[in-house]
Amino acid sequence: MKPHTSWGYEHYKPLFYAPGDIYICRIAPFAGGFTFDTKEYPDTAFEVYLRKRSETEFTCVGRMTGRTFTVRELDDATDYAFYVCENGKKSRERLVRTGEGIGDSHVINYLHPDDEIYAFSGRYLCSPSLVRHPDGFLLASMDLYQTRYPQNLTLIFRSDDDGVHWTHLAELFPCFWGKLFIHHGKLYMFGASTEYGDLQIGCSEDGGKTWSAPTVLFRGSGGKNGESGWQCNPEPVVEYQGRIWYTVEWGQWERGYHAPAVLSAPVDADLLNPESWVVTQPVKYDKTWKGLPPGDSTGNIEGTLTVFPDGKLYDVMRYDMTKTTPNGGMAIIYRVDTEHPEEPLTFVRTMDFYANYAKFEILHDKETGAYLTIASRFRDLAHAHCRNLLSLMYSYDMVTWHVACDIYDKSDEDPQKIGFQYVDYFVENEDILFQCRVGWYGAVSFHDANYAVFDRIRNFRQLLKNESVLSGDGRKQ
Repeated sequence: MKPHTSWGYEHYKPLFYAPGDIYICRIAPFAGGFTFDTKEYPDTAFEVYLRKRSETEFTCVGRMTGRTFTVRELDDATDYAFYVCENGKKSRERLVRTGEGIGDSHVINYLHPDDEIYAFSGRYLCSPSLVRHPDGFLLASMDLYQTRYPQNLTLIFRSDDDGVHWTHLAELFPCFWGKLFIHHGKLYMFGASTEYGDLQIGCSEDGGKTWSAPTVLFRGSGGKNGESGWQCNPEPVVEYQGRIWYTVEWGQWERGYHAPAVLSAPVDADLLNPESWVVTQPVKYDKTWKGLPPGDSTGNIEGTLTVFPDGKLYDVMRYDMTKTTPNGGMAIIYRVDTEHPEEPLTFVRTMDFYANYAKFEILHDKETGAYLTIASRFRDLAHAHCRNLLSLMYSYDMVTWHVACDIYDKSDEDPQKIGFQYVDYFVENEDILFQCRVGWYGAVSFHDANYAVFDRIRNFRQLLKNESVLSGDGRKQ
């Protein structure tokens, strides 16, 4: 057995783990049926067997001659088990729950919460990242999450028709909280080895199919041992004053803090050389800072770097207000010392923001001057932790936020079972393209997502004329 020398795998298979002889690598449910893909097996056909989970006998429902097969005329909102086989070879049994789609979105990938195909990493889809490759196709990634599991596998998918159809491309191991980005025409992935593990970066020269070995930039001492380590999440990589910048934190939920920091490297440096990078000294939240609401807090997490109207670089962060007064509706803003890239961030102020309990990103639209975010908004403080309302919001001054439109609204349904969250997106011509992590149709909870979907907001600038302002209770005036 020879060692694996790169970061990428066509299919990562742990030793003594039973992955099946045939890899079913993507599932996409819809109302009354589902589509699935296998890894490409040239000149091979498979028989497809299906049963309801409530039944015991499988039935052959067809023969697939390519890598994609669709099953129709099934009962809706029903769990099914299925597998493929041929000449003594068989896939793992996979699970799927049929159901209506989310708005006009397209399913990138689906994972039933009881499906253990990736149980060596996790059982829920997390950390959506989306990028347009210079060669024209879209790439989407997500990782496999579950509390107290290793959390170290990332899946990458590709679309050649602007997000309508997706195919499995590659897998990265170990990789968690990964962000795909393009720099000088090359595709990179920035992420962690696992939760609170090492910060690392890798590069692909062939559109994401194969990857260099990851370069470890900074070691993390956390993981599943309850110790602090590095936290990151798919957030915009920002070029500013001759450097690229990326937000991270040092901490751990069990330790009660996530201290924000910022990585940076010269724009023309070799990003795979760890000597190119520096990180600011992490700074812990201090409840005595002027302007903070009274009460205890675990502080901030999952920042987004943005150049403000004053031309300076700031880190805007999700803020825990569970035990403060009020109990929601603010984000925290830090200034980055871009002249001294190893100096700690400086707390500046809070910002009224009725989406502070989930990760968000802020992008600046140069054409309109608007700052954009797609976030899990709440309408009132009694439901501040809900994620069943996803909205496009905008600001011109990074003080006052307006609601342009609600993208997905299930705020009249059980907030414990439905979540639209952690959107990664970019502006392209007149549209916004995004990937969303979704808990939907049989998810364990709103947080433990079973869907990763792609969608777009068409002609978004026409929506920025909405002058409604979020009032003190999170409602539009």
